[in-house]
Amino acid sequence: MGHTTHNSTRQDPELHRPAGLPPRRGPVRRLLRWGGFACVLAIALVFGGFLRFADSVTTLKPPAEPKADAIVVLTGGYQRIDQAVELLQKGAGKRLLISGVHPTTTPRQIRKMTQGSADLFSCCVDIGHDAIDTIGNAEETSNWIHANGYRSVIVVTNNYHMPRSLAELSYVDPDIEFIPYPVVNSDLKTRNWFTDPNAMRVMLAEYVKVLLAGARNVTGFGRHTGLRSASVSASD
Repeated sequence: MGHTTHNSTRQDPELHRPAGLPPRRGPVRRLLRWGGFACVLAIALVFGGFLRFADSVTTLKPPAEPKADAIVVLTGGYQRIDQAVELLQKGAGKRLLISGVHPTTTPRQIRKMTQGSADLFSCCVDIGHDAIDTIGNAEETSNWIHANGYRSVIVVTNNYHMPRSLAELSYVDPDIEFIPYPVVNSDLKTRNWFTDPNAMRVMLAEYVKVLLAGARNVTGFGRHTGLRSASVSASD
């Protein structure tokens, strides 16, 4: 009686596929393929976002006749403070907060640098020493707004810094009207700013900070206090 021999060796299915059909891709190859597509898409979105950010920043212009309850300027250069003091002198707001001033800087030093009048600084200018970063600027400004009962505030800062400043201010005070008054950075005045390594570095760094701020404000992850007083209290 004959015995039927069974071939225990598993046949490769690719050997029996019709010649016209492409070979099947393994799960690892499919994963790598879709991962590559995802990376390309992510890079395209980030690059497109940067172009949009750069266009919005370089085309920002201050309003012709801004008017609000008050004015806040975020420190980072005396050009910003000069513009804010000039707005105060013109009656664009009732009062001015200079946020994020170094603790060793006195109101008199700021007044002399801006050539503002002593009477104006005495009656209508507040100096904020508590903020240590943009989050702190927003928190310090919010405290000042609520202490004075303001509903609308003109925000003075550099044009490239404006999107992140407004994002942080709106996060802590969504019901307040913030009116942007951008100060144009000298490196971004020309159309060929992207050929200047310094200007490009500033724009790229600020764009990354805008993305991180947006993610932080949505998720709440990594959010910290930006006030000196809070930092000192936490360390005690």
